[in-house]
Amino acid sequence: MTLRQKQSRFVHMIALLILHAEALGYELTFGDGYRDPRVPYGHPESLHKHRLAHDLNLFQDGIYLMTTAAHEPLGLYWESLGGAWGGRFNDGNHYSLEHEGMR
Repeated sequence: MTLRQKQSRFVHMIALLILHAEALGYELTFGDGYRDPRVPYGHPESLHKHRLAHDLNLFQDGIYLMTTAAHEPLGLYWESLGGAWGGRFNDGNHYSLEHEGMR
């Protein structure tokens, strides 16, 4: 699968995740998404720079849920779709799609 094909798959998966979160009674806002690779921010090989990662802010009843544990229901669903969930490496609001060994 090409990088561009993975990017399209990732967008579709994010849409499914958003709908799943809403069905569970959560609200989401976007956190960190695309990072311009020309800007020296974060890991140089971050999947954010390949448009294959997005951080999501999670809310329930208007309360911002910041813990990795709060993201677990979404993280498990994300993994069932074939994604990599940041909760496995202490970054609970990070949702990505593996590319060239990066998660």
